[in-house]
Amino acid sequence: MPDDEEPHSIRIHLDRFLAERGMTLTELSSQVGITVVNLSVLKNGRAKAVRFSTLSRICEVLRCQPGDLITYEPTKPGP
Repeated sequence: MPDDEEPHSIRIHLDRFLAERGMTLTELSSQVGITVVNLSVLKNGRAKAVRFSTLSRICEVLRCQPGDLITYEPTKPGP
């Protein structure tokens, strides 16, 4: 992990919704209006932020709530 990248405990569940909807990342990208690269960064947990307008559009397209897509999973402390 690069030095400037802070670890976080937020998980994005785009894969699950895409699979349930039979939709590709490219299709979602087209319908949401952001690049596949930016969606991929979000999907893979590498995003540092997400605009509410983007989150709103993703929820609209996937017919879900923000809490369905994003969860907090605390990291376990080391030994």
